[in-house]
Amino acid sequence: MTRRIKFLVASTSTCLVFVLLFGAMRGKSASPEDTYRHLAVYTEVLSRIKSDYVEEPDMKSVTLGALNGLLESIDPYASYLNADQYKQWLNSKDQHKAGVGLILSKKFGYVGIVDAIPGSPAAKAGLTTTDVLETINGVATRDMPLAFAQLLLEGDPGSTVELGVLRFRKPEPQKLTLTRAVVEFPAVTAKMLPDQVGLIEVASLEGNRVKDIASKVEDLQKQGAKDLVLDLRHCATGGPEQGEQLANLFLDKGLITYSEGQKVERHDITADPAADRSHLPLAVIVDRGTADGAEIAAAALLDDKRAEVVGERTYGDAAIRKAITMDDGSAVILSVAKYYSPSGKAIQDTGVTPSVAVQESEPVALDDDGNPLTPEPNQPASNEDQLLKKAIEVVTKGKSEVVSNSTGDSKQPGPALTPLNVPRPEQPPPQ
Repeated sequence: MTRRIKFLVASTSTCLVFVLLFGAMRGKSASPEDTYRHLAVYTEVLSRIKSDYVEEPDMKSVTLGALNGLLESIDPYASYLNADQYKQWLNSKDQHKAGVGLILSKKFGYVGIVDAIPGSPAAKAGLTTTDVLETINGVATRDMPLAFAQLLLEGDPGSTVELGVLRFRKPEPQKLTLTRAVVEFPAVTAKMLPDQVGLIEVASLEGNRVKDIASKVEDLQKQGAKDLVLDLRHCATGGPEQGEQLANLFLDKGLITYSEGQKVERHDITADPAADRSHLPLAVIVDRGTADGAEIAAAALLDDKRAEVVGERTYGDAAIRKAITMDDGSAVILSVAKYYSPSGKAIQDTGVTPSVAVQESEPVALDDDGNPLTPEPNQPASNEDQLLKKAIEVVTKGKSEVVSNSTGDSKQPGPALTPLNVPRPEQPPPQ
């Protein structure tokens, strides 16, 4: 088949999932008869494609497209792996290979970027949340299982991987060659700013980062800090447990989060007074690359009225996932329970909306020595950190005064370009 016909077949098969989703959205009380009726419609449409399409399609591709479209529609982090891919995935879990530092999800049928780990090869290349991987080593990512895409990015240290990247503001795909490296999660840093404002920068919650944060908080308080700013920008690594522990450093009571699923009973996580480390006024900075455990912490501190959250709406990723095996050896990796904010919002569905919205500037690509590359025309680089500036104003002056002073400012940024409000194209990018 030609590329155009392949694209049409794949697009058609993806659209078929809405037949199934329509039945699912009718509610949990839908009878088995309703389910089978919608499956019958799907089967009939599939049969019409096979018999009446302009040429006989590759039914394996059509079915695979439908499966991946279904999974992406309900869970952008889900994957369907055939038997061989699932074996590779299981084997890779015990290996510690080099990578490029990308956290991934599905977007528009392709592999999208949640964020790049700060300091990683991907971050140095300027890859960011609004980017989409069109190809990995020449292989199209459309309908590629998410877990398999991650496997393709891994390899020996010093080896290279070629990426075709679709950027939000650039119509043509960009070709990048990244060198794999052992990616290290950034350390927690802290410093005292003017007016006795303590700043704690957290780009990862992996490992013992929460203990490091607790130590930094205590050190800043000993130095005389009167206010704290917790910077969680680009913090997309570290699971729900680390997020719960982080929130508890600033809470002595109340609900932090709860998890619940169709077959998973609700489980509440409440603050332990013994884990509380600070009662100082607090502002939390987030952006479109804040995900997973960091989102749980931000949502808890916001909903429990412990802190103001400044910045952009977060990505939306906090769930319990498991691999469910099939009779033929294949597997589906999907969320079986979601984490919720204290107010009852599913973080994976809505992310965390800041109480003070400020848009972050686009990331700057770095050369091999870590120096910024030349800015694009009409895009002069700015050394002023607008999100940090606003967070300091909020924590020292109060939200009401800052918002009041900002009213009517024509230079206020528009909405953040997150996966929840990026304008969708009429059709996915062409292959």
